[in-house]
Amino acid sequence: MPRGVTTVVGLAVAALAVWLVVRDFHLPPSVGRDPVAADGGVADAAPIASAVPEAAAPPAASPEAFVSDLAFGARRMDPYAGVPPLPLNSPRQVRFGVVLVSYAGAQPSAAGGRPAARSKADAKALADKLRATADADFHAAVQQGDSGSADDVGRVQQGILEPPLEYQLFTLPTGQIGGPMDTPRGYWIVRRID
Repeated sequence: MPRGVTTVVGLAVAALAVWLVVRDFHLPPSVGRDPVAADGGVADAAPIASAVPEAAAPPAASPEAFVSDLAFGARRMDPYAGVPPLPLNSPRQVRFGVVLVSYAGAQPSAAGGRPAARSKADAKALADKLRATADADFHAAVQQGDSGSADDVGRVQQGILEPPLEYQLFTLPTGQIGGPMDTPRGYWIVRRID
């Protein structure tokens, strides 16, 4: 490609990038206190009026920024925003057992079983009942659970499960039982083996 064409294409891309940034640019609201009050004296606690009207103020920035956010002004919502990060001393993988209680509309289990036809409310009630059983005898709870329940599922590494379930499982002491937790596959009652 001739050098002149490359230069023109490069300038067009740079102009497009500048246009995208300038198009959605808003002055950030002022932060702090107005050092000079309306009467010319020092303000004791008068907040600075925002340079941008409230209606025009951009939404609060999310911790993650995406190129599409710049181009389209959209904000992505993180459904797991309230889940804390795993502690630094948590294991990289754990072995666990699970009692699965599925409901209509849930995803099929990894074992290939179809979700039960029960309602979500009925599944929650059954999961609460099975949790009480699991506290006394985990194996008995597994036998009463849906397809996909097992005394020992095997090992799972960090980053595989949904963040709330992963946090509960990886912070659970060895031999303890947690749940029920609502997952896309139904309610899970877990026992950490190691």
